[in-house]
Amino acid sequence: MAVVVIGGHSRSVGKTSVVAGLISALRHFDWTALKITQYGHGICSANGEPCDCATGDHSWVVSEEKDRSGESDTSRFLLAGAARVFWVRTEQGRLAEAMPTLRMRIEGARNVIIESNSVLRFLRPDLYLTVLDPARVDFKKSAQQFLDRAHAVILHESAGGPSWDAVSLKPVAGRPVFRIAPPPYVTREIVEFVSAALKRPFAEVESGQ
Repeated sequence: MAVVVIGGHSRSVGKTSVVAGLISALRHFDWTALKITQYGHGICSANGEPCDCATGDHSWVVSEEKDRSGESDTSRFLLAGAARVFWVRTEQGRLAEAMPTLRMRIEGARNVIIESNSVLRFLRPDLYLTVLDPARVDFKKSAQQFLDRAHAVILHESAGGPSWDAVSLKPVAGRPVFRIAPPPYVTREIVEFVSAALKRPFAEVESGQ
């Protein structure tokens, strides 16, 4: 089983679109897909707006997506061709409590693709791609923390340079950079990179050989 994680420095940079695009382009990988959402006090950490993704008196929940309408992010994963899709919802800072159940749900999966930065605290994926958009100033702490673990960068085309004054991009210096001008969010080069990387031993991918 190979595990791919797609992260990004901010909301609305296209993480979901990248996951859906890879699922669609690499259907033969028979993906199990997960989206991890962290929230607090009725405010969704994904977009900063009031939401119903909180789970009442529970600190976390893992639910399987069955809707194929394409109206939600997880539904888009099913529509793209994922074999199974799970939505992991936790209170901020409590993802660790959900990890045993998450691991149980993906046990036996052929390949797994996860939309998240914070999951990198608990697992080491075979491939981690981070999505960066210079037009968005916000840079999540979780994205900064794991920037050096990115095997490649998916970079939005921008008229100007990066606008992150307090963030160094040195951790990804020398890593492959795939430029996108959405739509689409996934190019042929990105698909070929992921496909080739997952056919190689993890040590080779990690060292960039």
